[in-house]
Amino acid sequence: MKVGLFFGSFNPIHHGHLIIASHILQNSELDQIWFIVSPHNPLKENRSLLNEYQRLHLVRLATEGYPGFRVMDIEFRLPKPSYTVDTLTYLEENFPDHVFNIIMGSDSLHNIEKWKNPSVILERYEIYLYIRPGFDVRKDLLGKINVVKAPLLEISATHIRKLINEGHSIRYFVPETVRDEIEMGGYYKSLKTPAKN
Repeated sequence: MKVGLFFGSFNPIHHGHLIIASHILQNSELDQIWFIVSPHNPLKENRSLLNEYQRLHLVRLATEGYPGFRVMDIEFRLPKPSYTVDTLTYLEENFPDHVFNIIMGSDSLHNIEKWKNPSVILERYEIYLYIRPGFDVRKDLLGKINVVKAPLLEISATHIRKLINEGHSIRYFVPETVRDEIEMGGYYKSLKTPAKN
């Protein structure tokens, strides 16, 4: 099985994530897309992160009923902070019959030198790259990089957290089930300085 790995904090998951994943699944040779919820990304500040189990639950709510999507809590069982190369090693050991590919935004590719063992990732894994505003495709990197022309919405988790914190509606930014859960749980209301997506 050919699997696309969509790593992220998903803080919270929103329609932008889902549109990208759906488009890539329908316009590639991937059989499934696995949402890998990261408890702690070492390149992001931790203070604005909702609890990882709550974020995992929101991702499950958002993807429920979509047969090509699978939500994984693999990084919850691995040492923190989460490093993509370590997660990939774990996945290959536990799912030897699967071929893993990485889904990432052009902003992440611009920062890949800051990752742990970036050359290993670029050499060994195919990348499905979607464009983020302000970040062109890098031409200087070796590896198999497929640029995906997915329909992009300029929605960010940062903006959604800001809306919640200011008491505004997030309707249409996230699936209704996710909005209901965020409102019932009172998530993100106490954040004073939202960190970047």
